[in-house]
Amino acid sequence: MSSHDSTLHGAEGHDDDHGHEDEGPHSTFRGYATGFILSVVLTAIPFWFVMGGVFEKSSTTAIMILFLGAIQIVVHMIYFLHMNGKSEGGWNLLSLIFTIVLVVIALSGSLWVMYHLNQNMMPGMMQDTKNLP
Repeated sequence: MSSHDSTLHGAEGHDDDHGHEDEGPHSTFRGYATGFILSVVLTAIPFWFVMGGVFEKSSTTAIMILFLGAIQIVVHMIYFLHMNGKSEGGWNLLSLIFTIVLVVIALSGSLWVMYHLNQNMMPGMMQDTKNLP
């Protein structure tokens, strides 16, 4: 190895610093316990909504379950994945926003297509096709 190579790769010939900061542990037992308790509560509440028949309309129940599911995703990202706006120079947050945009586009497009297929394939429409030559 030349002296130029040892200068680029450090004295040992290998760069041990791969862009990670030495911050110590990401979380404490209290942080993990808080995340776990929040996750259990955010799982138990939708279960109670469904099993207890809390809301009269099933659409209200579904909306509340989706809302609590979104909150639970955020809890997992903060307490277990240790994501915030500062981690990895902000790239984690940017990739999260990109993922959310893609998921919203895919879900809304799928729901839109399924709704229109349901409207166009009603049982009454099938009778009209029997008269075709």
